[in-house]
Amino acid sequence: MKTLETSRLILRGFSESDLEDTYAYCIDPDVGPNAGWMPHKNKEETLAIIHHFILNEEVWAIVEKESMNVIGSVGLHADRKRSTPDVKMIGYDLAKPTWGKVYAVEVVNSVLKFAFEEMKLKMVTVYHFPFNHRSRRVIEKTGFHYEGTLRYSMKLLDGRITDDVCYSMSEDEYYRLQEKKREM
Repeated sequence: MKTLETSRLILRGFSESDLEDTYAYCIDPDVGPNAGWMPHKNKEETLAIIHHFILNEEVWAIVEKESMNVIGSVGLHADRKRSTPDVKMIGYDLAKPTWGKVYAVEVVNSVLKFAFEEMKLKMVTVYHFPFNHRSRRVIEKTGFHYEGTLRYSMKLLDGRITDDVCYSMSEDEYYRLQEKKREM
């Protein structure tokens, strides 16, 4: 995976040496359920997921430059809600102690730049559960456009059914947003 860098973060491929940091944030009951996965039960589970990330090469480890700790992950995945080519879905999670530091906005902007400028994607999509207000704010701050809400579309880990709030950004929208930022 290509390494991406922001002023405060490094996005790079995962390695087995990331086990301790990754496990530390993946056991937090406030992190996984907001992204649609259960808190990890043990380090073996975390290591298996790290191996999956390494094998599939679509998820970056988010490393905080100051501490050099892995504090989350971000990926560009096939969007199962669309069958069109050149479209990927972005998904991210961050360790709870980093919430409120605007890291997620930094990460998403970096991945959008890579997606449109290097991968030449036509669209990037993103989704959040209605109760995940933090993710909604990241999505809004990074310039995605609200498409709608798929009602009664996702079964949560606790068995409840919830909606899926849908956003997208097209290639044209991305470049218009970059032009607007340059003018400011």
